[in-house]
Amino acid sequence: MVDHLVNTEINSQRIAAVEHCFGASGQPLAVPGRVLLGEGILTKECRKKAKPRIFFLFNDLLVYGTIVINKRKYSSQHIIPLNEVTLETLPDTLQMKNRWMIKTSKKSFVVSAASLTERKEWINHLEECIRHLLSKTGQQPPTEHAAPWIPDKATDICMRCTHTKFSTLTRRHHCRKCGFVVCGECSRQRFLMPRLSPKPLRVCNLCYKQLVAEKKKNEGHRSQAKPSDSPLVGYDPSSGDDSDRSDEDKLEQWPVDTEFYTTEVPWSSFHR
Repeated sequence: MVDHLVNTEINSQRIAAVEHCFGASGQPLAVPGRVLLGEGILTKECRKKAKPRIFFLFNDLLVYGTIVINKRKYSSQHIIPLNEVTLETLPDTLQMKNRWMIKTSKKSFVVSAASLTERKEWINHLEECIRHLLSKTGQQPPTEHAAPWIPDKATDICMRCTHTKFSTLTRRHHCRKCGFVVCGECSRQRFLMPRLSPKPLRVCNLCYKQLVAEKKKNEGHRSQAKPSDSPLVGYDPSSGDDSDRSDEDKLEQWPVDTEFYTTEVPWSSFHR
């Protein structure tokens, strides 16, 4: 850990610069004891396609957002408390290299680094921060995680009935429980999942039956759970899909994948 950066002027300046880039739409990030450990551009696998996102690693948070003008303006700030995070390394695909999954109880998603070295650095720093934070708070690692959404382009047919073909008239939907891409007929139900949202969410028919069965099973012996003490009260892990609702990405021209996946070009930096 970089404890020597706590309460230093350079650390305060770095955090203030991040707050300035997000502007009034972002949450305040400067609190006593917080350190900005690193930052960089990672490719995030979104619903429609993979897109570059700016990521900032603090000793207690992971913050990311949409790049409007690199190093000058960011939007759509998302804040993830590190005590809710677990990581999973993933194999390469034809389109994405150096992948891993960031998992929380409210949202899970896949990111990709520009090189194996950068992926190793990100994972090592993340894991060290998570270990230190859990040890400090006495919390246990999370065991429940939200399912990542399967990208739209991964399938042309419903992943439940396997016969409905998607088109401009037949929309794709996502089950919030399993993350599958499903048709409207196979996802008519809604179910309240408090971990994800205060409102009932779309689920596929199979998950709906399973959720209803689990609810009936637990109704007879439900106990009041004492809320755990957390130093990060007030932060929302941002469960909504942030990927495709804005055209802000078009303001910045981004290099092709072959340039991003070039080991000689560093896209991330960590503060020592």
